[in-house]
Amino acid sequence: MLILLILLAILVVLALAVVAIHNGLVTARNGYRNAFAQIDVQLQRRFDLIPNLVETAKGYLQHERATLDAVVAARAAAQSGLAAAKSHPGDPEAMARLAAAQGELNAGLGRLLAVAEAYPDLKANQNMMQLTEELTSTENKVAFARQAFNDAVMAYNNRREVFPSSLVAGMFDFVPAVQLAIPADRLEAVREAPKVQF
Repeated sequence: MLILLILLAILVVLALAVVAIHNGLVTARNGYRNAFAQIDVQLQRRFDLIPNLVETAKGYLQHERATLDAVVAARAAAQSGLAAAKSHPGDPEAMARLAAAQGELNAGLGRLLAVAEAYPDLKANQNMMQLTEELTSTENKVAFARQAFNDAVMAYNNRREVFPSSLVAGMFDFVPAVQLAIPADRLEAVREAPKVQF
């Protein structure tokens, strides 16, 4: 009888440990999903600013139609990438697609802003200045949200991989999450210091 009670106590302790580990993994997974939701909010804000930016520039950039069209197309692709990532945050394929689409949009916006620099009237336009400032602010918020997401993914993956959590993660199919990284083909452009001219 005593052995049965000891075995029962051990089973209860093990069951409680598994439940605690499982709950910790769920909490960590929800943490990175919530962090991705913050990226989603900032990217949606960015997507909402782009049509206004293009419309403001359109009147001044009649000869730069290809640049404007490229930004609009990149925005649509980035929205599609975000929709795929939103349904599976942390999924390697979804994160790669989102990162690539955002890279294309960043490149298109960079070209648009560079072209706008050549038009003094556009550069001095109050709407253009305000939109550019809002876009810059949003880009900073996206960077902070991406860092928070990547930190949450790292915390989840660490929790998932350490013993004994790794056993519970395997039993309940807690798959690894992937961070949102800058695409390899855009790394050089991001690392390059901006050129300042007066």
